[in-house]
Amino acid sequence: MLQTIFLQTATEGSGWSTLILFGGMFLIMYFFMIRPTMQRQKKEKLFQQEIKKGDNVVTTSGIHGRVGELYDDHIILETGAGKIKMERSAISKELTVARYKTASEK
Repeated sequence: MLQTIFLQTATEGSGWSTLILFGGMFLIMYFFMIRPTMQRQKKEKLFQQEIKKGDNVVTTSGIHGRVGELYDDHIILETGAGKIKMERSAISKELTVARYKTASEK
């Protein structure tokens, strides 16, 4: 039985077509999944480095607040409940009027 299966697969065609197929699938995955993720990570890292005092931000866990104090590796985030010490890498995005314009302003 196994001989029959191996003989059928051996006569179907060359390995080049399979190689090209897998290469094409990898390119599609790269351009639609891997590359956009890498670009988003670069933008987020640049944003985290450019945070300044007084910016309204959202953390990755969904906490909204204003940047109160800045340090090399962490920030003090002022929220409605008080002050929270957070890592810079926990900041996800900025919430300012200039960044999120309404449809009528565009």
